[in-house]
Amino acid sequence: MVAKPLITDSAAAFGEALPDGGALIALDLGTKTIGIATCDAGWRFATPGKTLARGKWGRDRDELAKQIADRSIKGVVIGLPRNMDGSEGPRAQSARAYARNCSEAFALPVLLWDERWSTQSAERDLIGQDTSRRKRAEVIDSHASAVILQGAIDALAGSAF
Repeated sequence: MVAKPLITDSAAAFGEALPDGGALIALDLGTKTIGIATCDAGWRFATPGKTLARGKWGRDRDELAKQIADRSIKGVVIGLPRNMDGSEGPRAQSARAYARNCSEAFALPVLLWDERWSTQSAERDLIGQDTSRRKRAEVIDSHASAVILQGAIDALAGSAF
């Protein structure tokens, strides 16, 4: 029997599943769009990428599969939208379901990362760069995914696994 790839909210467990490191992709799942970011194989820098119009799973899967293959991605980080009190609602359940789909489709380990404040942090950074409102609206989701990914890789760097 083939073991299913790991789905976890533990950076240490995720890191153990990737003993040789490798490039990662992060997804910020919105209702209308998916923000995408990637990082280098050494887990140093998260870089915003594309923003996909969210569609049916098959279309999302095909686009993500292309990016995963093109960048030799070894793991997936998905923003987990927790409530401010740490509880999980319907959006978190949806993110967990998306993580299961990704795990099965790509056979890669998946890290669910708390995304509270990621969009606000990305917006603050974009305002600090004097980005226009129109441009911010176009890139906010990919920048939020980079905030999520940077938090995850910072935790990975601090983990002793």
